[in-house]
Amino acid sequence: MNKNDPFEPYQGNLLIEHLGPIPSVLQGAKILTHLPNIPKNIAEIPYEIRLHHLLRLKDLHIASGEGIKLLDTVDLMIRKSYSYRSPSESQTWGIVTGNTVISHRAPSPPAIAAAVVGHAGVGKTEAIQRALSYYPQVIQHQKFPRIIGPHHQVVWISAEVPANGKLDQLAVNLMTAWDEAVKNAIPEYQDRFAEALASSKRDGMRMFEEWRQVALSHFLGIFHLDEIQNFFRLPTLEDRRKRKNNQNLDLSIVEDKCLKAILTFINTYQMAFLCSGTPDGMNALSKRFSTLQRLTSFGYHHLRRFESINDVEFRDTFLPQLVRYQLVEKKLPLSIELAELLLELTGGVKRLLIVIWIAAHRVAFRRGKDDLLLDDFRVAARTYLQPVSDAVNAINSGRPDLMAKYDDMMNAAESFLEDFSTI
Repeated sequence: MNKNDPFEPYQGNLLIEHLGPIPSVLQGAKILTHLPNIPKNIAEIPYEIRLHHLLRLKDLHIASGEGIKLLDTVDLMIRKSYSYRSPSESQTWGIVTGNTVISHRAPSPPAIAAAVVGHAGVGKTEAIQRALSYYPQVIQHQKFPRIIGPHHQVVWISAEVPANGKLDQLAVNLMTAWDEAVKNAIPEYQDRFAEALASSKRDGMRMFEEWRQVALSHFLGIFHLDEIQNFFRLPTLEDRRKRKNNQNLDLSIVEDKCLKAILTFINTYQMAFLCSGTPDGMNALSKRFSTLQRLTSFGYHHLRRFESINDVEFRDTFLPQLVRYQLVEKKLPLSIELAELLLELTGGVKRLLIVIWIAAHRVAFRRGKDDLLLDDFRVAARTYLQPVSDAVNAINSGRPDLMAKYDDMMNAAESFLEDFSTI
């Protein structure tokens, strides 16, 4: 940040000085996109080695329009959060120490929160992680107001809501993520939460309060919680399959105090909060606690699958890049037929598109030919992607109630990636 820039809206705030420039749309696209290297001299590389090169596709990320908007949202949230907590202001230290004097003349700042929603496999977690990674996770200040010696600022933390949905395990996840982040940046750092994590008796609320105080004193800018549907007891797969068209199942709360602790936190301390999860989880959060407005005050991002070959991002960006990753001598041309087949076999889910692309190569290599055919994708779908065939059919139907029944099956498609013992 340029302190002398007349257009800089956050001059004089130490917490913002090292965040980097506010990204433009073009910068956002570049920041978020990752195109793995393609090996040269393909004909000289044995088939079994090519497969391992293809695994780099798991790291492929092409910025979508919604992903760029998400980076914009994250940037707004972090900087706005810090604008309320400049360490040069006395009221900031009142918040940190818990001695805040509540003013009846000025309203409290609104919650700084946003939500990212999407079915399994559409890339929501990857988009969030790439947006967060634009910023240094930990900033080491050699001088800091009211503190003697160095002080580290933690800009962002990402953790999952635990599968059991309980506060004690959520606190463990947050503490673990915190210690890992700081130690990666400051090797001499001694784990702050080692004692709490080693204890056999865990008080969830006390642990969360301990984490909260550390987060405040080290000026955490934004914290991200993934898998928010774990706050609720989601129906079993069998129950979801029994659901009739457009029939919603009630979702019960796993532990009331867990969600309430989070909501109290974001409403009180002006710390930015980003949540992500499936549509079921977001709908339950909204219906049960009427919190949707607060949790989307800075944005609501719905990441979707590719539904048609006329989807501009699929047609003009994603597919042309994917076609480049053909590790065969005789390459398959980009065509409408290929585009239609890929969407038919994967439902337009990005994760499955990557999976079937790798699987089709495996089928081709088993044929002993150095080319790639459309039929290789059909064989891959019948074999390696067979566990998710019903899910793909549900997705292609366009019915949300059917799609929800199969959300938890998406990971099954990647099981073949773990076995490369034979070609």
